[in-house]
Amino acid sequence: MDFVDALFTDYSEIHGDRAFGDDAALACGMARFEEQPILVIANLKGRTLKERVARRFGSPDPEGYRKALRAMKIAEKFGHPVFTFIDLAGANPGIGAEERGQGEAIARNLLEMSRLRVPVIATITGEGGSGGALALAVADRVLMLENAIYSVISPEGCASIMWKDAAKRQQAAAALKYTAYDVRQLGCVDEIVKEPEGGSQVDATQAIDLLGASLRRNLAELLTLPDEARRHKRYEKFRTIAQFYENA
Repeated sequence: MDFVDALFTDYSEIHGDRAFGDDAALACGMARFEEQPILVIANLKGRTLKERVARRFGSPDPEGYRKALRAMKIAEKFGHPVFTFIDLAGANPGIGAEERGQGEAIARNLLEMSRLRVPVIATITGEGGSGGALALAVADRVLMLENAIYSVISPEGCASIMWKDAAKRQQAAAALKYTAYDVRQLGCVDEIVKEPEGGSQVDATQAIDLLGASLRRNLAELLTLPDEARRHKRYEKFRTIAQFYENA
């Protein structure tokens, strides 16, 4: 929420999915970005241990994704662009979340975000993990902070599956190619946002200014495109991500 508080004004939060409850791991609200009305969605990890437990360390339940989708549909109705901020290791894999349709909620977001008629900009600020992150990242522009990561699974999880040994995380990390520059080369993100030397936590003000400039420029470009053209470009981008060819 540091980015949200610094970059946006008039933030008014939207609660609940109108089906089960309100997810503390995901915040949605209408706001203004330099007088432009927008919808902002951000997952929350918490600061204190008590808050982190309450927010499940930032891992959303299905009602969180349904709340986000409900908010996006409201934004689409009024023609407001959508900004998402992502820092999560993955969706909550708990029994309750699965019983309430975690997989379906993620899949529904992938489908609906692909055809939203408003500009969508996603920013990976820390961790972008698995389908839990992708459910908020089907966007016209996917931005990624320089020191962030974006991957289908954590290196520890990958090593445990592939080699039955989490200690091989370095080997897994190299194979996953999950750094910002690796992911950009694969075409999975559109832009890397520079961070202050040592990371955003060293100079939060500069980090916020750098991200704000990137958001401003990308939004201005997207607003010049007709809705159908923008939606078609978004669809084509995700249809062709990470294609590779081998010689016969």
